[in-house]
Amino acid sequence: MMCVFQACENEKFVDAFICFILFKAAMRCKSMRQFFTMLQFISFLLLLASCRNTLRKDEALRYIQQQRVQYHAAELKDFARTEKASEQFGILIDMSLPSWKKRFFVVNLRNDSVVLSGLCGHGVCDNVMSEDVKFSNVPGSNCTSEGRYKIGSKYNGAFGISYKLYGLDVTNSKAFERYVVLHAHSLVPDTEGLPACRSEGCAMISFKVLQGLMPLLDGSAKPVLLWIYK
Repeated sequence: MMCVFQACENEKFVDAFICFILFKAAMRCKSMRQFFTMLQFISFLLLLASCRNTLRKDEALRYIQQQRVQYHAAELKDFARTEKASEQFGILIDMSLPSWKKRFFVVNLRNDSVVLSGLCGHGVCDNVMSEDVKFSNVPGSNCTSEGRYKIGSKYNGAFGISYKLYGLDVTNSKAFERYVVLHAHSLVPDTEGLPACRSEGCAMISFKVLQGLMPLLDGSAKPVLLWIYK
């Protein structure tokens, strides 16, 4: 937040004016969560505007990604409470990121921290080369389905250890019918740089990430939730 105040004190009039307008908007928020979210948004805009000479592009991208994860983690925790699911851990998959970047995040919902991350493949749909993820709930579409899932029982399938997924939203209600599951694949790299292979709609991670994930899922007294978004 230091840059927010620097913008009001040290930058040009236009930055101070933007600061004033955005803070006025924040004061109109009806809840503390809305207020906190608005302040995060203000911080990011002013980091780009008033700290543009010292903040590199990659740092700005990391910042906004961190804010997106924290926001979705807080929302998932609230949803987990209504579903009587685990409020300790959850999984977030941010499909706005390309498949060669880490976009699979296991989050500690108690403090919004990422405890495990990795690459994740998305559904091929009708274009195996496309990094622009398309969502569909239609059987046979081979697309990823957006929404929140309950992770079910573990089984040994065609790709080894896998976990059943149950869609909890209208956008993924046919996930179980479509045999959409969470599993690993040898063509999902352990590190960033190379794209993950495509699936037929499944959330697909590396075997290394799956090995780190299994103790959390198997040791949870309540079902763990997974959220795919963009």
